[in-house]
Amino acid sequence: MFDRPDAGERAILVHIDFPAENDREDSDEFFELVRSAGVDPVALITGSRSQPSPKYFVGSGKLEEVELALKNNEADVVLFNHALSPSQQRNVEAALETRVIDRTGVILDIFAQRARTHEGKLQVELAQLEYMSTRLIRGWTHLERQKGGIGLRGPGETQLETDRRLLRARIKTITSRLGKVRKQRDQGRRARTRAEVPTVSLVGYTNAGKSTLFNRITESGVYAADQLFATLDPTLRRIDLPDVGPGILVDTVGFIRHLPHKLVDAFRATLEETISATLLLHVIDCHDDRRLDNIESVNTVLAEIGAEEVPTLLVYNKLDLLDGREARIDRNEEGKPERVWVSANTGEGVELLFDAIAELLCEEIVHWRIVLRPDQSKLRADLYAAKWVLSEAYDEQGNTCLEIRLQRSDYDKILRRANISADEVMFQAV
Repeated sequence: MFDRPDAGERAILVHIDFPAENDREDSDEFFELVRSAGVDPVALITGSRSQPSPKYFVGSGKLEEVELALKNNEADVVLFNHALSPSQQRNVEAALETRVIDRTGVILDIFAQRARTHEGKLQVELAQLEYMSTRLIRGWTHLERQKGGIGLRGPGETQLETDRRLLRARIKTITSRLGKVRKQRDQGRRARTRAEVPTVSLVGYTNAGKSTLFNRITESGVYAADQLFATLDPTLRRIDLPDVGPGILVDTVGFIRHLPHKLVDAFRATLEETISATLLLHVIDCHDDRRLDNIESVNTVLAEIGAEEVPTLLVYNKLDLLDGREARIDRNEEGKPERVWVSANTGEGVELLFDAIAELLCEEIVHWRIVLRPDQSKLRADLYAAKWVLSEAYDEQGNTCLEIRLQRSDYDKILRRANISADEVMFQAV
């Protein structure tokens, strides 16, 4: 179903408007999806209905319009900006005598092209198999073994049943492999938890600029492009946060409105990086007129995977495309950072973003001058190793005077590791 010719296919797009808000799709976004799939959209057929037709999704008159557009444009495929039932898809294919793919199929096709890692390919294949399992047709009736006759008697099974059995077996195998991937990711997360390394996960609508921001923060070369679902495989990088220390930044797959449930289930191993994150950075394209709808769509998916309770910082990206806007931090009634305006493309506001992340992740910060005796040199070495020493001097008695800045909880831990009580160290607030 997803085999592609070398040349770009010509496609007729079908978009129907419905009065119910939950059933509406965006035709402009569908154009972007189709182009991201490497298909050339040659015509758009639009219409409106109160509800889909049970047989063809569209009415008979609209189906004739699609058929005429197919012939006039010499198109290869018809793409629906809606989720079709298996029977609707088969009925339209039979009527038009051409391939018909719905919105879910287009998204799956993009995912199939973008998957690079072994895990990503497994997740895409699982979603494809789950999708195709309800769309198997009797394409092998000449091999039917249940019709009887000489040489054909016996129980046997139809080719359709064979296909279904093979699909079920493959789905079971992939699910088992992804279960192992999930365990490996759990081990990594537990190790980070034991080391108390915070995880910051980038989430947001597809093409909001997450990968560009990820590259800006980590100075890495993750693939970023002005297209939907440029990132599919999750990427983790170490970052250093002021007053916090080392952390992990995670770049994840973008969300989209009406993201197919099969994709959410297949990518659950990846999305669990979001569920277990210490902080979510919800990246928003502030230049997009649909940003409010996009925010709602992302929040819907976060709720679906159980991540709605994770603390979130809104990052309004692409500030360079707005006139008269400057990088800034917006705070809530409690004075905590709520929204940061940045441009991942130019780097404007990224320092403010670091400050906001650190402020949300930090507990009580201590900025002290402490005096250490010569026999407390292990504490001095530990403070230097953690990069919490700002300056150093010596007094007349040969004691070490350090200016330090760190979280109070980290200070207490480092004292315990050095086997020194807090009363043994003289300190003064700076």
